[in-house]
Amino acid sequence: MGKSGLSAFLIKELKELLPPTIFFAVGFNLVVLTINLILADYVRGFASFMIATGTALVVGKSVLVADALPFLRRFDTAPMIEPVLFKTSVYWAVVFLVRFLEKLAEYLFGGGTFAGISEYVTTHFTWHRFAAIQIWIFVLFLVYTSVTELNARLGAGELRKIFFGRRSLEAKSLKRTQIAQGS
Repeated sequence: MGKSGLSAFLIKELKELLPPTIFFAVGFNLVVLTINLILADYVRGFASFMIATGTALVVGKSVLVADALPFLRRFDTAPMIEPVLFKTSVYWAVVFLVRFLEKLAEYLFGGGTFAGISEYVTTHFTWHRFAAIQIWIFVLFLVYTSVTELNARLGAGELRKIFFGRRSLEAKSLKRTQIAQGS
C-alpha cells in the first residue's frame, strides 16, 4: 500500500471511528458526572473523565468491529425495532461480560485466588454500582443503535443533512404561511 493509499485508509477509518467514539465519550462522561454528583456528599472519588473517554474509544472501535460481523446483520430487513433491540442487546451483553471479567482480573491481579472468586463476587463486588452503569450503557446503546439504524434506513448522511443542513427557502415560506394561517 502506497503512502497515499495508507493515508486514505487512515482517514476513512478515522471518519468511521469518530461518531461512535464521540457519542460514547459524551455518554460515559455523563455517567461519571452523575455518579460524582450523587456521591459528592460521601466525599468519595471515582474514575476520572479521561478513563471514561478512553473507554469510549475502546467501545467505539468495538462497535465498528461488531458491525462487521455477519450475525449482527440478522434483522436488517425486519422492522427497525428488531435490529435496534438485537444490536443493543448484543453490544450490552458484550460490555457486561468484559466489565465483569475486568473486575475479576483486578481481583486476581490484586492477590485474589480462583477459589476466592465466588466469595469476592458475593461479598465484595459492588453490584449496585455495576448494575447502575450497565443500565446507562444499555440506554446509550439503545439511543446509538436507534440513530444509526434510522440513518441507514433514510440513507447514509441524511440525518446529518436534517440536523445540520439549512432549510430550503420553500420550507421556510411554508412554515411562515402555516404560522400566519394559525395552523
